[in-house]
Amino acid sequence: MSMIRDLRAVVRPSRVSPRKPTSTSNVSYDTTRDPATPSAVVDCAVYRDGRRVASAKPLSPHEAMRQVRRAGGFVWIGLHEPTEAEFAGIASEFGLHPLAVEDAVQAHQRPKLERYDDSLFTVFKTIHYVEHDRLTATSEVVETGEVMCFTGRDFFITVRHGGQGSLRALRHRLQDDPELLAKGPSAVLHAIADHVVDGYIAVADAVQDDIDEVETEVFSPGRKGGVSRGVDSARIYQLKREVLEFKRAVAPLLRPMQLLSERPMRLVDPDIQKYFRDVADHLARVQEQVLGFDELLNSILQANLAQASVAQNEDMRKITAWAAIIAVPTMVCGVYGMNFKYMPELHWKYGYPVIMGITVAICLGIHRTLKRNGWL
Repeated sequence: MSMIRDLRAVVRPSRVSPRKPTSTSNVSYDTTRDPATPSAVVDCAVYRDGRRVASAKPLSPHEAMRQVRRAGGFVWIGLHEPTEAEFAGIASEFGLHPLAVEDAVQAHQRPKLERYDDSLFTVFKTIHYVEHDRLTATSEVVETGEVMCFTGRDFFITVRHGGQGSLRALRHRLQDDPELLAKGPSAVLHAIADHVVDGYIAVADAVQDDIDEVETEVFSPGRKGGVSRGVDSARIYQLKREVLEFKRAVAPLLRPMQLLSERPMRLVDPDIQKYFRDVADHLARVQEQVLGFDELLNSILQANLAQASVAQNEDMRKITAWAAIIAVPTMVCGVYGMNFKYMPELHWKYGYPVIMGITVAICLGIHRTLKRNGWL
């Protein structure tokens, strides 16, 4: 099995799994929490020669790191939305930089890559497509989360924020391929990067379907006269806002992936580094798609507004045409409604039908002329 096939086999989306309480018999990382409350640590394991070291009971981060320092390997710790107090002990144990720790706890960070003396700090924004029967002005199309990764020589820490983007299935798939895990923490970093970008590709395909649906509605012929009445502009604007959120997740990540693929880094295994190039290529393709979505939605929005304006002009022309027709009998009735004694044909026996006939004839003539010119 080739290396690239192995690496790509571990990055399929997974379902969110509930957090399990971890043992705190050795070290307590948050003495202020209620013991009945589950810890932020989702999983903590030691990997040696690409295989997970069996443990009779859940490991604390302190115990896991002690095993690594004693017998080698690396520790992989997964956390979900830790508090500052919960993360303080882990940050101290692994010597994490305070600025990176602050970003990891507070979340809402821009995708980035930061290099410190003994670790790499990487921020990924995960994207999840929200299924919906029909796009409305309030539809949520994409849902975002965050995964922060600390990569060290003998440790890998993930801090996840948001209700989606679980890495449990990814961990299990990596554990099924010890040859990859033997490459160390950088193999896990690549797997997560590839997992996130593959999620972008899937979401981009789904968003494309929504845009195609709106585009079809905007440019479909109208029911009358072949003139489209347009669609609700709020729907297009809402979709554009969701695409903008997608863009904010994708665009800033391209530079970090290029750095990981191009610049030698002592914390990234050379055999793994070249495969970051594949991730960067896929990310660049998604970025082009998202930029295309943004431009296309701008065009669709402008076309929809133009169609609405044309439809309004069409309505105004019809109103004006009918007003012109109605003006003739209004004028005649207005004239003959005056209290003058001497008026043409006022006392003639056939005056009324003659005047009415002339009025109808003039109205029909105006109607035919306006219809021939496309006003009706």
